Amino acid sequence: MKSTITRRQFIQSAIVTSGATAYSASSWGQAAITSSASPNSKLNVACVGIANMGSMPLRASAVENLVAVCDVDWRENSKAWSKNTPAFNASQVPHAKKFSDFREMIEVMNDDIDVVCVSTPDHTHFPITLAAMEKGKHVFVQKPLSHNVWQVRTLRKAMHKYGVSTVMGNQGHTSDGIRSIKEWYDSGILGEVREVHCWTDRPRGPWFIKPDTFPPAYPEVPAQLNWELWQGPVPEQSYSPEYVPVKWRAWWDYGVGCLGDIGCHCIDAPFYALNLGMPTAVDIELDQYFNSQFTPFGAHVTYHFPARGDKPPVTLHWYEGKFKPPILNGLDELPSNGMYMIGSEETVYHEGMRPYEPMLWPKERNEVLKERLAQKTIPRVEGGPVEELFYSLKDGPTPGSNFDYAAQLTEVVLLGGIAIRTGKRIEWDAEKMEITNHPELNKYIKEPVRKGWEFGEDLWV
Repeated sequence: MKSTITRRQFIQSAIVTSGATAYSASSWGQAAITSSASPNSKLNVACVGIANMGSMPLRASAVENLVAVCDVDWRENSKAWSKNTPAFNASQVPHAKKFSDFREMIEVMNDDIDVVCVSTPDHTHFPITLAAMEKGKHVFVQKPLSHNVWQVRTLRKAMHKYGVSTVMGNQGHTSDGIRSIKEWYDSGILGEVREVHCWTDRPRGPWFIKPDTFPPAYPEVPAQLNWELWQGPVPEQSYSPEYVPVKWRAWWDYGVGCLGDIGCHCIDAPFYALNLGMPTAVDIELDQYFNSQFTPFGAHVTYHFPARGDKPPVTLHWYEGKFKPPILNGLDELPSNGMYMIGSEETVYHEGMRPYEPMLWPKERNEVLKERLAQKTIPRVEGGPVEELFYSLKDGPTPGSNFDYAAQLTEVVLLGGIAIRTGKRIEWDAEKMEITNHPELNKYIKEPVRKGWEFGEDLWV
């Protein structure tokens, strides 16, 4: 006979008792979550999506109890696209129960799961994550948090309603570097920042490969792929290998293009350090006429963020494909991905999509200001976002990219995605959650879903 209060219920109850303020973005790195799990106990983890990026939570789950895995595509050749993500075989985790439908997994396992890790394509993040939260599961979700603005705001509401711990998988948010950038800004080293530049080398293979025809070829659905479940909430259409397993990011029904792929990494540091909030407008320049089905191969997005108190307005530029930012003086060439913020006193720069090694530019300034740059005021964490979530359930700090923060960062990314998708300037009323200059584009703020996938409506009643 089961005990009256399960282990999972005890953890959930403790977190609810700790109060919703524990999830405040402004208290990040300070608030701790109380739970019944001691530092040496193990959490029961289930992973939905076990290919490619799904290997990250699987690896992290090796130190916890991996009790279930779920995927709609069990073909072995769909499980790897680079040497960094070796093919996954279910025989590697014989102790974990196997599922194809996340709803069945959550219902059947229920009290046997503490944490659900979601590593599926963008268009299915929302229903899987919300279904887990409704059952009191703590969740890790890959970036971007979801596919449209209504969904990310609903997930934020759900975090508070269900009292669960949450984190999005933008790894740079757990880094020492992002904390350093904020410390430098907060201490006045950078001065006033009014201009930010972020860029990526996407689109490129293996994710972004333009098909020979639109629509693409539609062969028979392969065995071991549940195409119905893979489509999830989006309008039904025929299977194509141009979607599955790795090219879906370029298709607007399933992904959010290059910005959805890399924006939550490159934009993370300035968004966090400057406390940017929501933009009032988004301008767009494309290398070709917009395509409502497939991402273009070059875009320049310009975000306009208003003043925040005594902090000045900020213009943030995002570049992908053929568009590139001005090269900093003294820099021979731009790295494939990167970010720099121009302050009235100093410029901060990092190469790579994540802020792992930020520096002042030119480099000589780092030696001049060495002592001031070394001062630490923000607590550091060890490991990546999955580990950070596990720590938070064992009396650790609240994850930095919890849904209070991640929903806002993702909303910025999604607004830029709409501008790229439509080729139109976006004027945004964040309070009303409306595009005001092109009302017809609000269909992308809350996208229609297929019957049976109407998750989250009750949270807005």
